[in-house]
Amino acid sequence: MLVLKRSDLSRQSLTTLPNVLTYFRMATIPLIVALMAPAASATARNIAFAVYCVASITDYLDGHLARRSNTVTSIGKLLDPLADKLLTTAVLIMLIPKVHAVYAWLVFLIVGREIAITGLRSIAAGNGLIINASRMGKNKMVSQTLALLFLLPAVPKLHPILMPLGIGFLWISLVLGYISAVDYFVGFYREATKRQEQPGN
Repeated sequence: MLVLKRSDLSRQSLTTLPNVLTYFRMATIPLIVALMAPAASATARNIAFAVYCVASITDYLDGHLARRSNTVTSIGKLLDPLADKLLTTAVLIMLIPKVHAVYAWLVFLIVGREIAITGLRSIAAGNGLIINASRMGKNKMVSQTLALLFLLPAVPKLHPILMPLGIGFLWISLVLGYISAVDYFVGFYREATKRQEQPGN
């Protein structure tokens, strides 16, 4: 875990290129939701797929650019996973009435986990701590991204191939998500306990 400092909220820190890409990813969410409205056409859904692809690319680019330009910030480590969760949650919810195998209860389990971890990150941030994405958490995110890339396109001829792959990756992301969630909660508990044991706390 990282400690959030006052300098992390400076204009220079907030407006680095990687963070701007994260803001852009967040900005695509309302557009994707509008394109995937219940009455939307197959064309609109395919446009949503294209927008999601662009947003997913920015997810890779912001981390790559931050490391390459040495502009990794604590606020970026906080906002990047939040942007990912908001994007995937929005797409999953909009897919429920469009893809039969994307069950509401399955989406609830996935979204519930994301809300719990977001809440944990908020509590940690309130105590000056930033919970970094673990390797398991990153693998969960990759699985979710692949699942949505397979489930989003409205191409009937490819559905027999894309749908099983998408649902398979969705289940993988669910398992990895809950394993990583346990790791996050245990890590936060240990860090909080360590802080309480330090002199002056």
